[in-house]
Amino acid sequence: MSMNQRPINLFEFEAAAKERLPKEEYDYIAGGATDELSVDRNRRAFESWTLRPRVLRDVSALDLSTTVLGTKVSLPVLIAPCGGHKKAHPDGEFATYRAAAARRTIFTVSANSSIGFEELAKAANGHLWVQLYPFRDREMIKDWLRRAKAAGYKAVCVTLDSQWPPKRERNIRNNYKNVRGVNFPKAGAETPRPAGRAGEGSDPAATWKDLEWIKSATDLPIIAKGIMTGEDVELCAEAGADAVIVSNHGGRHLDNTLATIEVLSEAVAAAKGRLEILLDGGVRRGADVVKAIALGAKAVFIGRPLFWGLAVDGEQGVIRVLDILREEIEITMAKCGRPTIASIDSTTVVKAPRL
Repeated sequence: MSMNQRPINLFEFEAAAKERLPKEEYDYIAGGATDELSVDRNRRAFESWTLRPRVLRDVSALDLSTTVLGTKVSLPVLIAPCGGHKKAHPDGEFATYRAAAARRTIFTVSANSSIGFEELAKAANGHLWVQLYPFRDREMIKDWLRRAKAAGYKAVCVTLDSQWPPKRERNIRNNYKNVRGVNFPKAGAETPRPAGRAGEGSDPAATWKDLEWIKSATDLPIIAKGIMTGEDVELCAEAGADAVIVSNHGGRHLDNTLATIEVLSEAVAAAKGRLEILLDGGVRRGADVVKAIALGAKAVFIGRPLFWGLAVDGEQGVIRVLDILREEIEITMAKCGRPTIASIDSTTVVKAPRL
């Protein structure tokens, strides 16, 4: 696709990014665990919910703004924590943050970001969350929390589904080497890892006590990411989490799970209003966003599409990805007679009978 044919949807952004990226980088971004069934299911499961259009409801002024943990965003689409944005564009996370700030949404900065937390915070005037794992080293966690708080980060996203390295066959075939994020201590500074236990430093021995400890170690809100069952939502609430991200890591960690949209209702029911429920996985259309909100999510995150935007046109590419989603959300809301995010309720969707 030549640049004069601007991508008009996220799938065309992916096709354009695939042309531009080296194969091993595209595969790293696109790939999932083993057979990639969950990658595919995340996407396809949105089709199992269908919209119920309503007419003659004043939709002359649409308001897509909402709040997530008390922070106002201009649309219910946030940017998920994904490592190494420089894989897709030399400006890396600087470009992504400027795009998020320009469109007044939240950017969650990965533990494995290719730019330092403090440096990044100076790049724009927007809303940043920081992501971390339950590292073995509690001093390191304390240090990250201190640094993030000092730099103005507004919340902490603790990724809980990465305690064991996945089998990603595209990466094995490509002999792909993932670069460690710049925020980690230099090699050797961390406790050595047992042989064969690669990973981002997430402790396989971590338990709910560790999440409670992280909650007690900071006054920033805690978001627990990687939750796929009602039982674990319940335990997040007990541990004091402020929000949960229903996520199967984009199908990248464990294959053969349900799609996130299929688990959402169970998660919302288990939360009983005690914590906010967010969702990621397979969001590619504005209609997907509206369906997730109708089923009880406060907002959604995009992951892979941010890399496609970066690869195609850096900061402007990410802005365009967000703008396409905004436009599609607006169309869906208008056609369903829902002028505000709060007006999108469970009667907006119905389970689609099998054809």
